[in-house]
Amino acid sequence: MSDVRKRFGGVVALDGVDFEVHPGEVHALIGENGAGKSTLMKVLSGAHRPDGGQMSLGGRAYRPRGPEDARQQGVSMIYQELTLAPHLSVEQNVMLGREESVLTRLGVIRRGQTRELVRSALVRLGRSDIKLETLVSQLGPGDRQVVEITRALVGQARVVVLDEPTSSLGRNEITSLFDAIRRMRDDGVAVVYISHFLDEIQALCDRFTVLRDGRTVGGGEVQQTPANDMIEMMVGRTVDTLYPSAKRTPGPTVLDVSALQGRPRPRLASLELRRGEVLGIGGLVGAGRSELLRVLFGLNPIQSGQVRLAIGSSDSAPVELHGGPGKRLRQGIGYLSEDRKEEGLALRLPVAINATLSKLAKRKWLGRLGPISRRRIEKDTDVLRQRLAIQSTSAWQRVEQLSGGNQQKVALARLLHHDCDVLLLDEPTRGIDIGSKAEIYRLLNQITDRGVAVICVCSYIPELLGISDRVGVMHRGVLGSVRDAHEWTEHQILEEALVGPASEVC
Repeated sequence: MSDVRKRFGGVVALDGVDFEVHPGEVHALIGENGAGKSTLMKVLSGAHRPDGGQMSLGGRAYRPRGPEDARQQGVSMIYQELTLAPHLSVEQNVMLGREESVLTRLGVIRRGQTRELVRSALVRLGRSDIKLETLVSQLGPGDRQVVEITRALVGQARVVVLDEPTSSLGRNEITSLFDAIRRMRDDGVAVVYISHFLDEIQALCDRFTVLRDGRTVGGGEVQQTPANDMIEMMVGRTVDTLYPSAKRTPGPTVLDVSALQGRPRPRLASLELRRGEVLGIGGLVGAGRSELLRVLFGLNPIQSGQVRLAIGSSDSAPVELHGGPGKRLRQGIGYLSEDRKEEGLALRLPVAINATLSKLAKRKWLGRLGPISRRRIEKDTDVLRQRLAIQSTSAWQRVEQLSGGNQQKVALARLLHHDCDVLLLDEPTRGIDIGSKAEIYRLLNQITDRGVAVICVCSYIPELLGISDRVGVMHRGVLGSVRDAHEWTEHQILEEALVGPASEVC
């Protein structure tokens, strides 16, 4: 791809990008959200037509008329949100749209040929354990990724693009996926790998290209380039430390959780959350971390145990928590879902409505009476946009038009507007770029300085240790002992996540 350009109205998405990938390599395409990565790959896969530039595939001019034309020429795009039919089997999903290639003259599908094509592709990926007749709805996220890749291989793909493939996978699923990707590479397939996780890129990729503001700004051999150098290329400035240091002095206990049991999880969780601290929750996917936050916010029912909130002055009596999310918000507890698109945002509504939605009543003309003041909402939103460095054309731009990092900031802006005393954050930096992550870390420091208490679920162990004052690890629904972050090592956290605390093992 040479000097590729793409404009959407007045917005320049690609401004003369150069990019190349070789057969038999895994090439990382990195950059902040909004840098142009997805747009470039949509041009490659035929979803967008470029406004300028040249492309060649295998030494021949390449200009696909659409995604199907791109697939027929050997380019396959696997998006972060998988495009599978959950009610169909593995075999049916892999062959979906390709049935014509296995039809008899009478229009009957050759089932034997179909099964052999799918089975041989799974063998190439080292995943012959996946049964062809299994419904996709019964597979885990990692196996669903493999089904998508199998579909590309059956289509004789020469270039496979993977967009954030590990964002919802556990450690074992990531290992299995990487094995499949390496097998594709060894078979001569060119793999383009888009990810915000530099540790994954260093473990998997051969070369990398960096985009910033729609331009190619650097690249090279992964093993010869330190991670800090990659980060500097991505953000356009020197990054001294990703996790800004904070000297927090936690105050009195604001949330007291004792022997909490939810349905279906957590099985057992006890903790004390203090004002002005970040309490990190580690563990594997499915260990019950998200369920713990959902129970505390009233989304899932409490089966047994006690949850008490200390509000008002230090000598006021604790309040027992009952009721749903509306009551929790009125009590000063805010929640950020790990799934911002499905649960955290109204994507088709503007930034202003999303940022103020949970407390619109306070922006009416006469207290709770009369119409909502558009001017006041816009003023509040502009303050939040500036505070969180939200990049949008105005307060009234639709959220679906923003990058992932800016969407996450909008979700956080609503919690700040609501002026919550306790924040429950579930994977607040998932799927966003390094620059946006650093801004969210600094925001955590600012709100804890004001006495806000934070519980943060985080899967990335270096981040968990970097932003937390204290850390607890969940294993099979049970929260182990919570202790100061400096008392943990990455190895200890992973060990407790895999086998549980020593007391439970005994």
